[in-house]
Amino acid sequence: MFETTLEKEKALLVGVVHGQQLVSDVEESLVELGLLATTAGAIVSGEVIQKRTRIHSALYVGKGKVEEIIAKVEMLKVDLIIFDDELSPAQTKNLQKLFETARIIDRSSLILDIFVRHASSKESKTQVELAQLQYLLPRLTRAWTHLERQRGATSTRGGMGETQIEIDRRLVRNRISMLKKDLKKIETQRDTRRKQREDMFKVALVGYTNAGKSSLMNLFSDAGVLVEDKLFATLDTTVRKVSVLDNDILLSDTVGFIHKLPHHLVASFKSTLQEVRLADLILIVIDLSNPQYDKHLTTVNEVLMDLGVSESQTLVVFNKIDLIEEQETLSGALKEYGDAIPVSALRQVNIQKLEAKIIENMQSGYVVEVLTLDHSQQKYLASLHRNAEVLKVDYEENHIRVEIRVRASALDQIRKESQAQKVN
Repeated sequence: MFETTLEKEKALLVGVVHGQQLVSDVEESLVELGLLATTAGAIVSGEVIQKRTRIHSALYVGKGKVEEIIAKVEMLKVDLIIFDDELSPAQTKNLQKLFETARIIDRSSLILDIFVRHASSKESKTQVELAQLQYLLPRLTRAWTHLERQRGATSTRGGMGETQIEIDRRLVRNRISMLKKDLKKIETQRDTRRKQREDMFKVALVGYTNAGKSSLMNLFSDAGVLVEDKLFATLDTTVRKVSVLDNDILLSDTVGFIHKLPHHLVASFKSTLQEVRLADLILIVIDLSNPQYDKHLTTVNEVLMDLGVSESQTLVVFNKIDLIEEQETLSGALKEYGDAIPVSALRQVNIQKLEAKIIENMQSGYVVEVLTLDHSQQKYLASLHRNAEVLKVDYEENHIRVEIRVRASALDQIRKESQAQKVN
């Protein structure tokens, strides 16, 4: 995995208001971009916003605005220019030609840089490297023209030979293929672990990065998850068996979401995000003290929709209520999201109410089912007592009739196992 560094570089942020966008939307997006830059170690020195009907196809901003940016770069002695949207390979190349002393990157590249720094497990490192290479592949331009015809140039079998850019692309594609295979193996191992805990009620913490998910995770489980006032402080999924009001559940904390999260990252972290899709209950943790909390909630819901998550699986948790200065913020949020639970993980406010809501969801998710077993399935009947609540057992002449109470999400698996046992 290749690494970059933005440590101590002075950065200038650039955004464009285009289409139906509002100036305030782009301003808010640049605030978030500034937080990302700071997390990566850069020093934000200024910003530039341009209004355009559409993004300039060659330069992202107009030619006149480029001249303004060049002057600002010289005045502020900027090392780095960060564009708020993902630049095309051509835009990056054209812009870099115009800026001799400053490096050009975009939001996606910046987020990838942060993910490189924070990836610690084999899985997260593999996922991030895959996302990096998928981002890099279309950007392998003819920057190496001086190295063309590196091999096979005089070979009759090799024809004109491979150019350096062709070699680079082939190597990158081969590496991408290898990383995808590695992730398949990791996903298989993760699926095996999931099956071993199929009978447990699963709760997943999701939310905007830095919303307080890890603090809640630590509060419930003493998991020791890193808690920092930074974006994407943790990338690895943490899963813990915890006790909530004398009920055992599985609680998982996953990577945080963010506005304009690069699609390469979402795709690469698909196996990690499976923990969310397969959860019985998803707690959407939102920092209510953040003025943009409603837009953060929209961002999270969009990602969950892409994952195929049903709204009935979710519960909004408004965190950091101890930091709210205007009580109208809390009353307004609860008026709009009536089922939401307001809490403070730091001050442990309303945690018992949240626990009660989790158990309420857990108990409402149970169904009663009647299974018909063969008399030869006594061993399977014993396992049912471990994986479900057996309400009644009737030994009839030709079969055993078993009435069980079980989580709806586990019912299909139990049905399959009962049929498989009959076959065996």
